[in-house]
Amino acid sequence: MILDKKQMTEEDIKFNYITPAINRSGWVNGVNITMETKITDGRINLRGNMAYRENPKKVDYLLYLNKYHPIAVVEAKDNTHTVGFGMQQAMTYAQMLDVPFAYSSNGDGFLEHDFLTGNERQLSMDAFPTKDELLKRYQQGVNDGNGLNDEERQLLDQPYYSSQSTYPPRYYQRNAVNRTLDAIARGQNRILLVMATGTGKTYTAFQIVYSLLKSGVKKKVLYLADRNNLVDQSIQQDFAPLESVTHKVNFARDRKDTITSYQVYFALYQQLVGDNDQEHYSELFDPEFFDLIIVDECHRGSAKEDSRWRRILDYFHDATQIGMTATPKETEYISNTTYFGDPVYSYSLKTGIDDGFLAPFKVYGITLNISDGWRPYKGQKDYYGNEIEDRIYNNTDYDYNIILADRIQEVAFRITEYLKATDRMQKTIVFCATEAAAERMREALVNLNVDMVKQNPDYVVRITGNDDYGKSKLDYFISVSSRYPVIATTSELLSTGTDCKMTKLIVIDKNVNSMTQFKQMIGRGTRVREDQGKLFFTIMDFRGVARLFADPDWDGPVEINENFTPGRGDRPPVEVDPPKPPVSKPPMPYVDESGCPVDVVRETVSVYDSGGKLLRQENIIDYTRRNIRGDYADLGTFVRRWSQAEKKEAISDELKKHGIDLEKMKKDQHMEDVDDFDFITHVAYDQKPLTRKERAENVKKSDFLHKYSGVAQEVIEALLDKYANEGVYEIEQPEILKLDPFRKLGSPARIAKYFGGKAGYLQAVHELESAIYMQA
Repeated sequence: MILDKKQMTEEDIKFNYITPAINRSGWVNGVNITMETKITDGRINLRGNMAYRENPKKVDYLLYLNKYHPIAVVEAKDNTHTVGFGMQQAMTYAQMLDVPFAYSSNGDGFLEHDFLTGNERQLSMDAFPTKDELLKRYQQGVNDGNGLNDEERQLLDQPYYSSQSTYPPRYYQRNAVNRTLDAIARGQNRILLVMATGTGKTYTAFQIVYSLLKSGVKKKVLYLADRNNLVDQSIQQDFAPLESVTHKVNFARDRKDTITSYQVYFALYQQLVGDNDQEHYSELFDPEFFDLIIVDECHRGSAKEDSRWRRILDYFHDATQIGMTATPKETEYISNTTYFGDPVYSYSLKTGIDDGFLAPFKVYGITLNISDGWRPYKGQKDYYGNEIEDRIYNNTDYDYNIILADRIQEVAFRITEYLKATDRMQKTIVFCATEAAAERMREALVNLNVDMVKQNPDYVVRITGNDDYGKSKLDYFISVSSRYPVIATTSELLSTGTDCKMTKLIVIDKNVNSMTQFKQMIGRGTRVREDQGKLFFTIMDFRGVARLFADPDWDGPVEINENFTPGRGDRPPVEVDPPKPPVSKPPMPYVDESGCPVDVVRETVSVYDSGGKLLRQENIIDYTRRNIRGDYADLGTFVRRWSQAEKKEAISDELKKHGIDLEKMKKDQHMEDVDDFDFITHVAYDQKPLTRKERAENVKKSDFLHKYSGVAQEVIEALLDKYANEGVYEIEQPEILKLDPFRKLGSPARIAKYFGGKAGYLQAVHELESAIYMQA
């Protein structure tokens, strides 16, 4: 060896010692070993107003029984560490991956941890176990030492579905599938899987069904849901490979003697029960027809003992029944675990965000001047001329017991201002108190976004259970490829189940006291679409619902919560038509703008840890000021650094390391017409900013331009105009001489000659910058 063992890197130790030792025991690279196996995507962090990924977690060696059943992990360290130094890391990965054996090595030997027995032992480099040895120990050690039964062995060898158009299961999906198959093979007939919204419950269900059908363990499957779009999504997407054996139940067309030729049946429980409790399921199917039932979103109806769901499940009592949910319900009256048992596997929202598979989020808490209470003045009448009951109204009343027109306008205005300052085409869900409130919000948003609505009338659409037009637009709203609708106002329809992959803004303008409902609403934004630029999403909270993050039942981190302060400006007056009073009863009180003016009194920026504990509150401006002053103690220090920088963009790049995106901040503050120098000095040192055009005019009024003549002066004047329109970074780019109006003056080399060559041209640009920033 050229190097002493103690001088070798970890990679050297792996190459020269660990890999050969594992290979000698019959493990083959690329056949039943993968190296540097990525098991997470890397947590997405929000710093300032930027998102970035941490490094993913990787396993040095992952050993497999077959393609989808890993059995051991090996963690390597260099020889300056002990043999067992990597054991705790190996055990962590083993527990994540649900494998029974973990190993650590530094090239001198192996330390083994056996999760089946709890024992640890030292092994020499020549004593690493073979695949057959580990398989035998695994088969003997499971099921309390009773070993695998025939059905478990059969399912252990059953491959998952794979194709060029499908992705391989993530580690937690594989765990969920394997745990479920093991439970079924052991005879467990009631199974609960808990997987956070956005983690692929339906895909996991498909892999379970595929394995059970292909192995012959199950033959007839019923997939039960309560919303048509959930059924259609499942059939068209995850279950598409089983299209030839799939059938969507339709009681109006199906007959008992012709419906038997399929393997996977999708049904709405409402259809199976019928409008008047007709029990259509018994007319179409015998009790023993299905041997597997999957209950999607089982936290809803199936959790209640007296529900119509439960009657269907009781009818098919002998079938294996799998409940799937992100939010199991456990209350005095409702229980998933009482019926399905404890979860065989759980993957939480918090873990999904930690792993980088789910998107973190920012929360903007907005308090209106009437949030804590509004009282009508004596004898005040509403729009209809009815006297308003004299009491204190608050967030529990607005849109439920009383309608305040100006409140609707203020909320709609805030949403619109946020979209204008960020991206007006980002998919947005506005959760409203009722379907009627969703229509009022739709109208207000339309009138505040007439330019966008003119381009496409479906820019804002109400999507609620009783709105046929809105429901017809649901597939377009959730589609990644469809641009419209952009904003969906809703009450309940979009709060659960619907796969809204591109939702970047969730607005909460309804009262929420249920943790289950809260998690489901937040879950509409948790999908990551990195290819589409979606790494995080934003929550705007107008009802103080963010208090639920402090609830012990909350399991997802509010990663970074910053406030947006776009600059309120003057809200344009927009009429909101009062609702027409119903004939049968007095209308809900409707108070117009003059009766109760509404404004924002407080906007908070909240930063939480992964357990939902509040760490601090600050806005992005305070954050920026603190970081700039940390790097440049005073104005003079910053100005000197700016002047000395060969390229001014280097300072912007430094700030990006702190998570500060100056361009986005300037847009947020409506200061796009100033360059970074003025923005920084304004924010950090309270200097009055000058626009780029003002600075350019100051240079033109000085004697600077008279230093040059002829073509050289034309070039300097053109550079000054470029600065005024686009900023200092543009004039620092050598490629600028290839663009208009410079190329009309000759090639870059020819232009440089007017300044005595390239060095003279660069010196002229530097002097121009000094003139631009003469007034600091």
